[in-house]
Amino acid sequence: MHTIIQPVIILSLSLMLMLLPTTAAPADDAVTIRVYNDNADVMVVTVYDMNAQPPGAVLASRRINGFAWIPVSVTAGAAGNGHVMWIARTADATFHRCGNQDRRGLSNDDSVGVFADSRCIKITP
Repeated sequence: MHTIIQPVIILSLSLMLMLLPTTAAPADDAVTIRVYNDNADVMVVTVYDMNAQPPGAVLASRRINGFAWIPVSVTAGAAGNGHVMWIARTADATFHRCGNQDRRGLSNDDSVGVFADSRCIKITP
């Protein structure tokens, strides 16, 4: 009787392991967002992926024309959402304005509007 119980236990454990969820972790995925210039002025934009380890620029000093957008892929966090910080400045040196924002919970195809509506100060991610 002892010899029958061991294979049954092994078979039961094998079946239980096969029934466990086997989905990939969302942190391994990327989220594609749109960085959108919601203004007529040409902007120079830097976007940092805050979920990346270490956080780093995914868009560095990129010019975005007025009312245009650029697709950007960022790392998905544990909940499957993106987290970015952006810094923008107007390309026109005669009317120099800046802006920045931290955005969390971004899903695929979300738009992140960039703008420059304040005086420029040094910002570090």
